[in-house]
Amino acid sequence: MKRWNGWGDEKNNLDFALSKTSQNFIESILGKADVLPQASLAEAVAKVPESRAPKHRLINTDAEVRLRHCRGQSIPDWLAMRSGEFGTFPDGVAFPTKSSDVQELLQFAASENLIVIPYGGGTSVCGHINPEQSNRPIITVALSKMNKLMAFDQQSQIATFGAGTLGPDIERQLAEHGYTLGHYPQSWELSTIGGWVASRSSGQQSLRYGRIEKMFAGGQIETLQGTLTIPTFPASSAGPDVREMVLGSEGRMGIITEVKVRVTKLAEQENFYVAFFPSWQAGIKATREIAQQGVQLSMMRLSNPKETQSHLKLAGHETAVKYLEKYLAIRGAKSLENDDGKTMYTFGITGSKAQCSSALKITKQLISAHKGIYIGTALGKHWEHSRFRSPYLRHGLWDIGVIVDTMETCVDWSSVPDTVAGIEADITKALADEGEPIHIFTHLSHFYGQGCSVYTTLLFRMGDDYQATMQRWQKLKAAGAKAIVKHGGTISHQHGVGKDHAPYLAAEKGELGLKAIKELCHVFDPEQRMNPGKLLP
Repeated sequence: MKRWNGWGDEKNNLDFALSKTSQNFIESILGKADVLPQASLAEAVAKVPESRAPKHRLINTDAEVRLRHCRGQSIPDWLAMRSGEFGTFPDGVAFPTKSSDVQELLQFAASENLIVIPYGGGTSVCGHINPEQSNRPIITVALSKMNKLMAFDQQSQIATFGAGTLGPDIERQLAEHGYTLGHYPQSWELSTIGGWVASRSSGQQSLRYGRIEKMFAGGQIETLQGTLTIPTFPASSAGPDVREMVLGSEGRMGIITEVKVRVTKLAEQENFYVAFFPSWQAGIKATREIAQQGVQLSMMRLSNPKETQSHLKLAGHETAVKYLEKYLAIRGAKSLENDDGKTMYTFGITGSKAQCSSALKITKQLISAHKGIYIGTALGKHWEHSRFRSPYLRHGLWDIGVIVDTMETCVDWSSVPDTVAGIEADITKALADEGEPIHIFTHLSHFYGQGCSVYTTLLFRMGDDYQATMQRWQKLKAAGAKAIVKHGGTISHQHGVGKDHAPYLAAEKGELGLKAIKELCHVFDPEQRMNPGKLLP
């Protein structure tokens, strides 16, 4: 069962407590922090109000069930869960097992004047699934029982899944046939294929497999106006693509129930490697060249000097880091302690042995051309082992009174350096009125010929109470979002819009674009029953 107030499930209980060295490193930057008190599950459940939901065979009105499907994984969600002050709850949670159940629920919602919220894995970090206060009863439709591989056309390499299928279950069921989807967002363990489509997700190895829009071939969406079926075509020039209407729709048009995806055969070989560039500028130039030459890598990540330093410090392997320092010093690299110094480059190569050998050779040549230092697979294996670990670190940081959050965007190459510097500078100044320091660092990932995503992580201390902590987060979020808009970036490269990003959507879509999206939603949902308050400002 998923944790009711954090990341992960209650069986594994992975908190990744920080080592003393890591704690000392964070305290040296932010200062010592006080930890906010936490509510118990019993205390939180006691605050769930009586349900307003009409009776239906698929709707569960149990208080704890409603609480467990009330929030996602944003910082406001964590503050709500940890304080026990959830605010608005769904009045019931439905658990359909097939598409016809979902259509039945939608027609029931229309006849009983209900609000409907789709729920996949509950991993949203920008408020997609949170119920808004309403005079109408609210029903959350959880797709967790629609979690199977329903069909597999091996000749066409098209697999059909129930929309509630989790990442590990997708890969397990495909591996039995010798195939993979290859979509690995950081939330992979707990997020669903329907949620990936609804939020236009991107996986860590998108260089090889593509983003979800490349994988999404068709499927089925249940709407208040009936069933929308999207057939699979290798390509089509027959007008606007209906798939694009559904991608990123965040439940405003209907509920995705079946997802048809393009899959590939399992690779013969896969390895992850690390190199260090002498400067941030050299790393940007090198990775841009690698991306624009189309070198057949499966993933790339370039950490700026502060992230490079932070990750190696927080890894806790002091002896190994000292040896790394000595080796890099011999090779002429700057100290890891220098914020203007070296930057770490992680990359993956996936494919046949011949493809991997060729790609590695070309990449090493390009690394060398930009005065980078290739160090092999040791740190690459560490990245592979801990690639889904970051969300769990929120627990360890919380336990020392520190909050961690992220901002992400995507910009053209010509804007990358100024965007990174601008976002970091504006977020750093956001709590100046309180005299609060911020620890902030950035990496580039999801590389394209045109540009790349910019992913910024920020750490800050809790306030004196939950309200003060929320106010700190609001200042930081607004500063980061405004900086993204100022530098011409998208408000979201991979997390969607939800509630938190909606105020900044107009800068990207324009007045006419927003009107068109609103009209499209109105066609499917004229009475605004489907996830109101999300996606659109």
